[in-house]
Amino acid sequence: MLILLPPSEGKTPADAGAPVDLAELSFPELTSARQDVAAALAAVSGEDDALTRLGVGSSLLHEVIRNTRLAHEPAAPAHSIYTGVLFDALGYQSLTAGQKRKADSAVVVVSGLWGAVGFADRIPAYRLSMAVGLPGLGKLASYWKPLLAAALSGPAEGQLLVDCRSSTYAAAWVPDADRTVAVNVFTERDGTRKVVSHFAKHTRGELARHLLTRRGKAPETPAQLARAAGEKWTVELVAGTARKAHALNIILAD
Repeated sequence: MLILLPPSEGKTPADAGAPVDLAELSFPELTSARQDVAAALAAVSGEDDALTRLGVGSSLLHEVIRNTRLAHEPAAPAHSIYTGVLFDALGYQSLTAGQKRKADSAVVVVSGLWGAVGFADRIPAYRLSMAVGLPGLGKLASYWKPLLAAALSGPAEGQLLVDCRSSTYAAAWVPDADRTVAVNVFTERDGTRKVVSHFAKHTRGELARHLLTRRGKAPETPAQLARAAGEKWTVELVAGTARKAHALNIILAD
């Protein structure tokens, strides 16, 4: 089982430590592409219109400035750099040692800067959305799509992929539909369903935690995943097609 997560928008910078070593990150086939994206990001982040081009407000200027010196910024494991609703609900720090090892091997974060990283990979804090376009590279989702397909197809082979990514990050890699289950979250009142992004992030984080902490074997099929999620929520599994992933719909009472 692999759990696919989006990065958090905000990051918690490491207090100290050695800078990132690109050669030590998971999926080393992406090293050259990571260098190219980091260089383009540094160049854009040093321009007068950097905030506009990166789609952020003036309150995040310090994060954009950090983009210009990522090669020298202290790095820390991705699970401590990525923070926010989803990652708080996953609660890596409160896992047992065995559960942390499971998370380190099972969780893959798809990233606009790194392409994809493992949960234990050491990275610095940065600011870059997959929706951004960079000079010479274009829109990042399109840039990464063939590269991630080549780098992740091997590790994903034979695995159940629990896809908790948002649509922006899901566009950067479309894995084999037969082995992929996209996780959707709805609230329901009087038979009417609504999608709510805040609760979706939180619930996806809770689902990731449940899969990492529950006893027994990890789910290997969409049906087994639905049964595992059904231990905690009301769920329905919508079968996929040859080109469309299965969908696990988690229904929360409004």
